Amino acid sequence: MADSVVLKDLINGGWKDLPFEPFKPGIEVHFLLRGEPEIAILKYAPGASAPLHLHQAAESILMLEGSQSDARGTYVAGDFVINMEGSQHCVSSPEGCVVLLQWAKPVKFLA
Repeated sequence: MADSVVLKDLINGGWKDLPFEPFKPGIEVHFLLRGEPEIAILKYAPGASAPLHLHQAAESILMLEGSQSDARGTYVAGDFVINMEGSQHCVSSPEGCVVLLQWAKPVKFLA
């Protein structure tokens, strides 16, 4: 196992050459760290969404490209969002987006 993982210039597309794999319908993933916590880059196709889900632990999101919306607002590149344990929301990305995501426990899908 490596001592560290270094990704340069993520906010300016440093993620574009990473290999992605299917994750959820319309969403691809590149895992940077598996286990607890998990850290990944998610790539949403235009129109992709995540149904209503419950955060079983805090989750942090750094928007790298595009936009993503939930009931609280729309987030764009450079925005940082923390979804607290116990919070619930649906996520949509009409234009598509790329996010850096960290979570300690998987979400529980409610829909």
